[in-house]
This record gives sequence, structure tokens and C-alpha cells, in this order.
Amino acid sequence: MQSSLMRRLSVVDLYLWAFRIVVLVVVVWGMIGTIMARRYPGEVWIDFVVYGLSQGSIYALIALGYTMVYGILRMINFAHGEVFMSGAYTAYFVAAAFGRSGYLDRNPVVSLLVVLAVAMITSTAIAVLLERVAYRPLRGSPRLVPLIAAIGASFFLQYAFRGFFGSGFQAYPETQVLKGTWAIAGISILRTQAVVLVAAVLMMLGLYAFVMRTKTGTAMRAVSEDREAAALMGIDVDRAIVIAFAVGASMAGAAGFLYALVFKQVHFFMGFIPGIKAFTAAVLGGIGNIPGAMLGGLFLGIFESAGPILFLDGLGIVAPYQLKDVIAFTMLVMVLIFRPSGIMGERLVVKKA
Repeated sequence: MQSSLMRRLSVVDLYLWAFRIVVLVVVVWGMIGTIMARRYPGEVWIDFVVYGLSQGSIYALIALGYTMVYGILRMINFAHGEVFMSGAYTAYFVAAAFGRSGYLDRNPVVSLLVVLAVAMITSTAIAVLLERVAYRPLRGSPRLVPLIAAIGASFFLQYAFRGFFGSGFQAYPETQVLKGTWAIAGISILRTQAVVLVAAVLMMLGLYAFVMRTKTGTAMRAVSEDREAAALMGIDVDRAIVIAFAVGASMAGAAGFLYALVFKQVHFFMGFIPGIKAFTAAVLGGIGNIPGAMLGGLFLGIFESAGPILFLDGLGIVAPYQLKDVIAFTMLVMVLIFRPSGIMGERLVVKKA
């Protein structure tokens, strides 16, 4: 029995198992070292978790666009990070105008809702235009062709915004009502983080209800399952695909607005890193799975926030938090090695793979 097992295991399998064991040992060793050192009180860990949840909710909103487009077209829209950027960058000009006029502080709720609407509408318009101009003509092409087109669209949007608005950073105006903290269940939370968490959760629940409870959502799920059969049943496939792009882009636009509330600055290259991390979140949760994208974003945010200290501080790393991006991208590699289908993903049949 052992000999037959060894014959089934290739050199690559043995290497991957050895790599898994090494990673597990390093992670456990670092965690034990950090916990035993007791350098960080409980309040600090709570701050890490709260920050991770707010950051992760932004990743989750962006990841929804990746997972919805992949669920229908089986393609990765690598221009989605720039769709996220375009909403936040365009909405900056509205926010700046409100800030200069004083309207932002006189009517903060109305002002923020208008800025949010501008971000979502801009991102949606750009995503729908991309689908019509760059992706639809290539729908019957080999899968590598639309992938290259998506990368080209990403660079086009980056440098178009750079050409129109310059390469400098633009600072969102401060909102007085969002300064300071709120005490929730004895935990002090920054107001911006609380707003981001609540808004992101409401939008994710709304999206899930839209996809699962409406006729349009049912049509989108049917197209995702089998495009040809859905067309034979009278479903407008092109319309379902456009709606998937539009809904995913609106979530990305909202994420851009929430990102600007937390980090205050926007620039033409701001979509690259969050876009890659959101793609990591989508893969982590199970690409094509909407609840998986939400869960993957939240998990990645917490992992990125608390992971560097929890895993690396105990190993004697001098500045572990500077390696948070390394931690995030290492997570992508780990997911692909340990569970390629993601947390909530299913193994794809040959037709979909």
C-alpha cells in the first residue's frame, strides 16, 4: 500500500507537501513567539481587527466586480482596479467643490451621498464602456486575448487620468462630522472606519439580495451556469453581462469613495495595489462566488492588518508591518497551493475551467 502511494506522489507533490509543512511551522513558531512576548495589549489587537475589517470591506466591494465578471464570462477583468480609481478620482472634484463652498460641513450627509453617487456612476459608465468597446468584440476569441485587452485597458485608464489630471496626489477635504471616534460596546472606533464598515455591509447585503432575489439576478445566474441554454430560454445574454459589469463597477466606485474617506488621497495609480489585493480576496473566497468574495475580502483585511505583527514579530523581524503587502500577496500563493478553489469555491468542471 505504501509503495502504491509513493508511486502516485510525484516530486512536485512531495515538494508542495514539504513547503506546506515549512510554512505551517514558521507561522506557528511566529505566533507562539509573539504571544509569549506579550508586547501588545488587548486594545492594540482590537484596533488591528477593526482596521482590518474596514480595509477588508473595501477589498470585498472591489472583489465583487472581479467575481461577478468571472462568474459570467470566465475572464479576469484586470482593468477593474482602474474602474475603482476612476470613481474615487472623479468624485474628488465634487468633494473639493463642496469643501471650498462650505456645503460639505453645512450638509454633510447630502454632500457625502452626492459624492458617493458620482463615484458609483462614473465607475459604472467606464466599466460599461469597456465592456462594449474592448471586451464584447473579443468574446469569441481565445481566453488569452480578452486578458491582454484587459491589461491594455488598465494602462489606458491609468495614463488617461494622468494626462487629464496630472500625476500628483489629490487630497479629499476633511469632514467635521467624521472626525474623532465613537464608542461602540466599549470599543473606540474611528468614525470613518465605522461608516466604511456599515456602508460596505449594507451594500454587500443589497447586492446579494439583488442577485439571489430578483429576476435580473436569476437571469445573471442562469447565464453564469450555461450561456447557450440561457439564450435558448429567452434570456438576453448581452444584457445580463452588461448588468454584471455595471453592478460590479458600482461596488468598485463605492469602494473608491470609502477608500478616500479613510486614506484621504487619490492619484492615477491608486487602483493597482487595491485591485490586486481585491483579486487575491476573490481567489481566496472562491472566484465566481459572491459570498466568497465578501468573506475573502474581510479575511484578507484582517490578515493584512494583524498578520505581520502576529506572525513576524515573534520571529524577530525588526519592522514587520512594512511587510504587510508581502503578507497579502503571499496569501495568494498560499491559497493557490493549499486550496486553489478558494474557501467557498467549488471545483470547476472541464467546460468552465
